[in-house]
Amino acid sequence: MANNVAEILKSVVGELKEISKSETIVGDPITVGDRTVIPIVRISVGFGAGGGQGENSKSETGFGGGGGGGVKIEPSAFIIMDKDGVSILPANKGKWDSIIDSIPGFAKKISDLTSKMKSDNKTSEKSEETDKTETSTDSDSNNED
Repeated sequence: MANNVAEILKSVVGELKEISKSETIVGDPITVGDRTVIPIVRISVGFGAGGGQGENSKSETGFGGGGGGGVKIEPSAFIIMDKDGVSILPANKGKWDSIIDSIPGFAKKISDLTSKMKSDNKTSEKSEETDKTETSTDSDSNNED
C-alpha cells in the first residue's frame, strides 16, 4: 500500500513541478513597438493524496487511493524595457477590482442591517401599542372619580 501512495504522490508532485517551472513564472518577452514586456506571475500550488487497504474474511485484499492537486496562476508584475531603461509595473488589483470583490460582504451587511431595522421597528410598534393601552386604561380610571 505504501508503495502505491508513494507512486501517487510522485505523480502529483511531478505534474505540479512541470506546471510551476521558472519558464512559467517569468513569461516569454513580448515586444510592442519599441518596448519589451516580460510578464511575471505568482503561482500557488496545493496537493493531497491518500490511500487505504483492506481485507475481508476470505483473505482477499484491496487497495484504494487517489490524489489531486491544484494550481492558481495570477499576474504579479510586468518588467518593461524601453529606450528609457527598465521599470517594473506591479499588477495589483485596481480600485474597481477591489470594489467588485467587496460587493458580497457589503450586500450581507445591508441585509443584516435591514433585518435589524425591521425587528427594531416591530418591537417599537408593540411598545407603542402597549403604551396606548395603558394610557387608555389610566384615562378610564381617572373618569370614574
